[in-house]
Amino acid sequence: MVTEVFTRKYCDPHAVREEKVEATEVIQFAWEGAVREVDACDECAKEHESRYEPLVDYSRPVKKRRAPKKTPASAPADNGSADAAADSGADEE
Repeated sequence: MVTEVFTRKYCDPHAVREEKVEATEVIQFAWEGAVREVDACDECAKEHESRYEPLVDYSRPVKKRRAPKKTPASAPADNGSADAAADSGADEE
């Protein structure tokens, strides 16, 4: 009775040369307007990274990073100076 089945993925660039090297990475690339994936070993993945720049999806807007939150000790000091500036601005109008 078979309880588990193990399937191995082999590196596609090596498979073209009829070599069986176990794949540990996945390489993504664009081909004819679609994103394709190829199974690759560490060596082939590093070679791909050194030759080509990574894919960037320009169809989606880039999210802005949030500013780090201020510590509670410095926040009241900033609010007090902002209130004073707002009060002086209101008097000039």
